[in-house]
Formats: sequence, structure tokens, C-alpha cells
Amino acid sequence: MVVLIPLLILLLLYGVIEFHLHQRRVYSIPVRIHVNGTRGKSSVTRLIAAGLRAGGIRTMAKTTGTLPRIIDEKGLEVEIVRRDRANILEQVKVFRYFARRQPQAVVVECMAVWPEFQWISERQLIHSTIGVITNARPDHIREMGPTVENVTRSLCNTLPAHGVAYTSEQRMFGLMQEQARKEDCRLIQVDPSSVTPEELADFDHIEHAENVSLALAVCESLDVPRGVALKGMHNSYPDSGALRIFEIGLHGRVIRFIYAMAANDPESSLAIWLKTKSRIREMGVVIVLLHTRADRYDRALQLLEMIRDGMVNEFDYLFLTGEKCSSVFAALPRYGLDQRKALKLGHATPPHIYHEALERVPSVGTVFGIGNVGAGGLEIVRYFRDQRTDLASAGKGTT
Repeated sequence: MVVLIPLLILLLLYGVIEFHLHQRRVYSIPVRIHVNGTRGKSSVTRLIAAGLRAGGIRTMAKTTGTLPRIIDEKGLEVEIVRRDRANILEQVKVFRYFARRQPQAVVVECMAVWPEFQWISERQLIHSTIGVITNARPDHIREMGPTVENVTRSLCNTLPAHGVAYTSEQRMFGLMQEQARKEDCRLIQVDPSSVTPEELADFDHIEHAENVSLALAVCESLDVPRGVALKGMHNSYPDSGALRIFEIGLHGRVIRFIYAMAANDPESSLAIWLKTKSRIREMGVVIVLLHTRADRYDRALQLLEMIRDGMVNEFDYLFLTGEKCSSVFAALPRYGLDQRKALKLGHATPPHIYHEALERVPSVGTVFGIGNVGAGGLEIVRYFRDQRTDLASAGKGTT
């Protein structure tokens, strides 16, 4: 007991000193941009950082997307190695790294899900000068729900007090405004239609107008000309979860693999399906590949509901891969989906999944990959990507 009390005092003293040092590191960086939202956080973080760098602002970024990364002032990426599960205290180490490089601006993707941790991330760890909320959709409802209104309020925990924030959210914008007023935060709604199809076509992957318009608005608020920011964005590397279409040609057959696993909520997944369907003239045999995770079983059921309501007559086969496939398969009749169209592949290897798709495509086919990137999903994507032929992986060569 005599030894424990001094140790506890020392630990408490260390925590106080470290907290004080963290605050000094944070405030040593003039511009701090905190990016939150349901979908598109990683992409918007990268786009903003690329636009600011192109404008001559020494900028660093940190994403927590498909693969967590620090992006330095030259656009080079540093992998973040985690020994355990993600923890918001990671941001303390990241700002220690930032402060040593003395950037003029940092763009940080929010890594918290629980509402309380989102509040702590903003009020204690980042103290943003500019906030960004990409959108508010019914995802992570177990942590932030149960309704999209609850999700919206949770996301608004990262609005900067007495600051300015940007969003491209339409449906929940009124509620966001209410929350912003409580924080004396000026919330600006960005119009996605301000980005032209020609500007989007210059990306080497399929980028969303909502993401680009948000990033441009932030860059322009920091006096980076639109054309300069756009050029920087076009030349930047996208997140590994960015929407892409890989086209594969083999013995007279063509298969397109639509990589939409990073957009793993039903609303975003359906929007991607409708968007890509409008770009491709001939879909051929359509295979929905739903990759599942055991800890996201509720999300798999939400995606079954999306398939039933939005594309029930538009696919020929349903491949179930990953974890809990038997449970998802058993749930199909509850959602009005024909089990005879489904194939339980579970933890089958990517080559096996690929050949199962090939067997069902006589000439032209489309594989729509949704669900989760984790639990082996990214390996499936990479295998399909590695089979692609001489066609580009973006929308430019797919119509």
C-alpha cells in the first residue's frame, strides 16, 4: 500500500503533464480540420489535404479508413501500426508526430464512433478550427442510434465551438443547424452540383461530387483557388476503400467488379449501385457479393433489406462470403429473397470465389461487391483487381 500510493500519484502527475503537452502541440498548428460523417470521411480528408498542399500550405493528414495512414506534407504515406484495437488516444501520438514536422495545417479523420468519444475527440484532442461532416446516414446504429436523428446528433459532437463547419448533408441539415447553433458554430451547406461531370471525370477512380464539393469549399475558405485545389486532388492517391470498377477480360468474357465494400451502409450501397448502373451499358449476369463480418451481422441484414427494396429484380446470383454466412442465408426468406439464387461461400479463397463468378458468366457479367472490407474482404477485392486486363480501374473505361 505504501508503494502503491506514490505510484498512483506519479501516474496522475504524468497524465496531467502529458495532457498539457498535448494541448501545446495541438495549438502550435494554426489550422486544424476535423472530418466526421457516416460515409466518405477518408476520401474527404485526403482530398482536402491534397488541395491545401497544391495551394502551398504545408499540410499533413491522418486517415482511419480501410488502412490507417498518416499522409505527410509531400503526400507520402506512413502506415499506422496498431498492436490492439483502434483507440482515440492514438490521436495524441499522431499530434506528437505532427508537431515535430511543424505543419501549417492538419486534416484529421474522426476515429470515434460512440457519441461521448466523438465529443472527447473534438473538445480534448483536436480543437478544430474547421469542422466537416460529410453526411448522416443510418449506420453504426448500435453505437449512435437507433435513428438517423440520433446518428446526426452524435456526429455533431465534433462541430467546433465558436467555429465554422461544412457539410453536404441534405436531409438532416436542419437538425445539424440546430446543433450548430448550440455551439455557436457557423454551419455551411455545400452544393454537390457545383462540381461538374468533367471535373469528376479527371479522377482515376470514381469520386463522389459530395466529397469533392466539400473539399473544395474548405480549400477555398483557406484562399486556395479552385483550379489549383482541383489539380492537387486529381493528382493525389485515393483511399484504398475508394469506389473503383475493375474490368477483367478472359477468353472472350468480360467481368466488371464494382468495389463498394467501404460504403457498407444500405443507403450508400444502393446509391453506388444506381450510379454505376447508369454508367455501364451492358451489365450482363449480375452477381451481388455480400461479404459479412460476425460483429456486423445487423449490417448484413440491413443490406439484405436494401437488396430486397432496391435491386431484387436486378441480380442473378447472391454470393455470401466471410463470417456468419449460414445465418445470413437462413434469413433470406424473411427478406423475400430466393435462397436458390444464393451461394454460401463463407471463407472460400479469393481464387475460388473468382472462379465461381467466372462459371456463371457466359459472356458479360458484373460483380457488385458490398458489405465489409474486413475479415478477408480486402483480399477478395485485391484478387479481382489483380486479374484486370488493360482497361482502367476507374469509370472512364467501363461504359
